[in-house]
Amino acid sequence: MGTQITGKKVAFLATNGFEESELMEPKKLLEEAGAETTVISQKDGDIQGWKDKNWAGSIHVDQTLDQAKPEEFDALVIPGGTMNPDALRMDPKAVKFVREFMSSGKVVGAICHGPWLLAEADTIRGKRLTSWPSLKTDLTNAGAEWTDQAVVTDQGMVTSRKPDDIPAFANKLIEEIAEGRHTRREIASGVRV
Repeated sequence: MGTQITGKKVAFLATNGFEESELMEPKKLLEEAGAETTVISQKDGDIQGWKDKNWAGSIHVDQTLDQAKPEEFDALVIPGGTMNPDALRMDPKAVKFVREFMSSGKVVGAICHGPWLLAEADTIRGKRLTSWPSLKTDLTNAGAEWTDQAVVTDQGMVTSRKPDDIPAFANKLIEEIAEGRHTRREIASGVRV
């Protein structure tokens, strides 16, 4: 990883049930490249991860959705785990947070089941992406072009399928964050911003 993103601010949006490796490993790799990371969730305190069909380690929440402002960050990462994005897509504040990121043209990364939240925010119509295979129909029905690749990038939106893809996912996130805002991203409404 030769690219540096020193001083760039990256938000990780998660709640209880996040796939432990899909939050912790990209967070570590982005920090090693110089990014400042912030864990954002619905409530203060700690959130607990999931690993191998069991509860795993926890991580402290740095800001709540009530406190976090998309304009203060350069990128957003949504880890997977079935429970994490499923719970977040039922939270209007989380959906609004994601929608604001996508409409801003800033880098947004989602891995595994994370793209569920992108679909709920109605931000993937006409976009090319990947995810955990069971989401293929949901994402296609939301208007995306789904493909089975380790990492897919579309105008600053970076998606990956599973924990095995984390190195490729993190490398592409770093590259996109270094590149900066995608000012011509087309949002779901068809309006270019």
